[in-house]
Amino acid sequence: MSSALPEPWPGDVAPVRPKPTVGFPRAPLALAVPAGAEDMAARLIAAFQPIGPCLVLLFGTPVSGLPQLGRELGAALGPACRIVGCSSAGEIGPQGYCKESVVALAFPAESFRAGICILRDQAQVPVSDWMAKLRRFHAGFRPDPRRSSFGILLPDALARQEDVLVATLDAAIPGLPVIGGSAAEGMRFLPTCQMVDGEAHPGAAVFMLIETDLAVAEVSFAHFRPTDRRAVVTAADPHNRIIWELNAEPAAQEYARLTGIALNALTTTEFARHPLLLRTGRRHHVRAIRAMTPDGGLQLLSGIEAGNILTLGHAVDMTQGFADAMDALPRPPLMVLGFDCILRRIALERAGMTERMSELLARYRVVGFNTYGEQHSGMHVNQTFVGMALMPPEVG
Repeated sequence: MSSALPEPWPGDVAPVRPKPTVGFPRAPLALAVPAGAEDMAARLIAAFQPIGPCLVLLFGTPVSGLPQLGRELGAALGPACRIVGCSSAGEIGPQGYCKESVVALAFPAESFRAGICILRDQAQVPVSDWMAKLRRFHAGFRPDPRRSSFGILLPDALARQEDVLVATLDAAIPGLPVIGGSAAEGMRFLPTCQMVDGEAHPGAAVFMLIETDLAVAEVSFAHFRPTDRRAVVTAADPHNRIIWELNAEPAAQEYARLTGIALNALTTTEFARHPLLLRTGRRHHVRAIRAMTPDGGLQLLSGIEAGNILTLGHAVDMTQGFADAMDALPRPPLMVLGFDCILRRIALERAGMTERMSELLARYRVVGFNTYGEQHSGMHVNQTFVGMALMPPEVG
């Protein structure tokens, strides 16, 4: 169990500097700025220049656009600093959930090293090309075995290839802990944006390999448990992630029967409360339902295939379970890079629990964004929080 946590971070419109721990490497610096701020670039440059970052991550959509902001930061911070960003469905700043903001993280070069690999043409699914490119990238990066390493994946959610991407990554660089969040654009499911060094890369996935003197630990939490109600996918469209039939019945009709909810009462809220779970090994992973199609199918946010056996899930306490997952870390985190499904945030808002969850996110120093899907442990999932905790290195 963790010892007492550090004090919560201060306000989310000023630089967040975790209290330094004598003798330990420097943690990333976090800052959240309103998306409409005309002086956004100036604020970020003033905060980040003194720490000499090797990487800056940007989550959200500034009024000027991510590419423009990336170019401005790159010009000021120099060629040794890479700038990567993506649009989001909401942000997690130093005070917890925030909206219409841009959250920025600067990784100081004295404690971190970063490499970037852009995986293009998700629509074409060039797995062999991705595999070869990732292996060359990893070999060229030459990770130092004396330091911690982890990966960050920012895929375009609308390309719907996250399942293939994470499996490819897991095979190309085995043993590397990788977390990811699918780029989003509010709840409108409009085209998303991924940016690297001031250039937009529509339809691509951005993979980052991070090396650090800090200790790292992956953390995940899904607030659902399986029930005894199951269904077999008897007809599906895997490419478009649609279930046409469950138990040889129209999918939405059978789902309504399993949940006990009238077909005409199925809404985003009900889908979020009663997700479908796919068991892999000993764990159940959420296969969230995005919407009911006009012809009675179920549109998912994760991959699905005929023959999959799904279990209906039921919700448990979102806040206590999250705190328990964080308290299970070996040491209190200096920062947690977190990707949190937008459906979890919606459920919290409708339950009146947003403030409580924001307090916990701030307490455990979580910074990141709300996604259309999450990646961890070689899986693409939904309605899950995934994070990479950065902690002081173990002494002795």
